[in-house]
Amino acid sequence: MFMRGVGILERSANFPRPSEKMDLMKSKETSRPVLMQNPYLQGVKEDILYHFNLGKGTHNLPALFGDVKFVGVGGSAQRMREFIEYIATELGIEDGQSNYPNICAGTDRYAMYKVGPVLSVSHGIGIPSMSTMLHELIKLLHHAQCTDVTIVRIGTSGGLGLEPGTVVVTRQSVDATFLPKFEQLILGKKVVRDTDLDRSLAEELFECSKELGQFETVIGDTMCTLDFYEGQGRLDGAFCLYTEKEKHEYLTKAQEAGVCNIEMESTVFAAMCKLGNLRAAVVCTTLLDRLKRDQVTSSHDVLHDYQQRPQRLVAYYIKKQLKAKARNS
Repeated sequence: MFMRGVGILERSANFPRPSEKMDLMKSKETSRPVLMQNPYLQGVKEDILYHFNLGKGTHNLPALFGDVKFVGVGGSAQRMREFIEYIATELGIEDGQSNYPNICAGTDRYAMYKVGPVLSVSHGIGIPSMSTMLHELIKLLHHAQCTDVTIVRIGTSGGLGLEPGTVVVTRQSVDATFLPKFEQLILGKKVVRDTDLDRSLAEELFECSKELGQFETVIGDTMCTLDFYEGQGRLDGAFCLYTEKEKHEYLTKAQEAGVCNIEMESTVFAAMCKLGNLRAAVVCTTLLDRLKRDQVTSSHDVLHDYQQRPQRLVAYYIKKQLKAKARNS
């Protein structure tokens, strides 16, 4: 119902063209390919992934990335390096390295690390930065001929009525009006894409958290906003032209609508991953309860522990999946 009067509803992910239908039918029987929906890139010899400092013509992408089955993405480059180091330890494939090289070292925009079948990529802050990274990541995975890829955003967020440190596995990403949609202007026209995530993957991650038993985890909706301050109703930005009462009324309405946490990337992440045929989930830890305060006041050590919780959960999930695959092979 939210689609009326807001612009063009893109249905390409739900209703693929005939050739794409065949690809998807084959994927059900064999594997799940990463899809590019761009006829202008079909068959080209060179495709420059500018912000990664990689290219189809300059790098052997299938040899470098063809074995990737799991991708973790997060805002901070440092956090994503810590994630790949933790994954390497958990999987027992450290290979004697104490510092994994940044594959995107030729650019200062994003960072990328790889160990075994796991890729770790930073996406910066906000929808535009996430969108730019995902365009090139999806192209990379497609050119590398990757299949059956699971991707998880590992992040931080503000909670609503949750104790700081609670991990939220996103059921549905919603916008700042609490609707499951991502709006974007393309050629001057408003395009609306849905924000469906993989519900079964969310349930699997939630079960993994129960098995870990190390921290509180919930499943709920995640609200994605366009900025950190006014868009999230904070009272401590450079500008605040609303009252504290209005802020609390808005956040209470969000909570009543099922929103558990607030961040700035999940809608575009969900929309683009669906278009790319990626199995996707969002796992964020809460740094504070936004119903009680706006500023993050916990100590560095406490925040570092909170930030590691989604990493530990996703690493546990990956390790469990790889063990199951080894048993069945």
